[in-house]
Amino acid sequence: MPQRAGTRPRRLCQEPAAVTWAREREGLTKRALAARVGISEQLMGDIESGRRNATPANLIKIAQPLNCPLVVLERKRGDVVADADG
Repeated sequence: MPQRAGTRPRRLCQEPAAVTWAREREGLTKRALAARVGISEQLMGDIESGRRNATPANLIKIAQPLNCPLVVLERKRGDVVADADG
């Protein structure tokens, strides 16, 4: 079933708050991090807010300039984004 506009993916590869924390710890803006990773600033914002899923390849690229182990940015097994329908 296709995802409805404005809804969050059911499962995320990344932990959005961890991505934001690591970026801020490195003193980077979303724009600067997006440029280093090679993605749009919009996609970076969507990844941090949990509106879009980071691909495993992009998550690896994000971890590198943040000097952060990938495991810190990954969503832990069993964590599921709550759906508005229950």
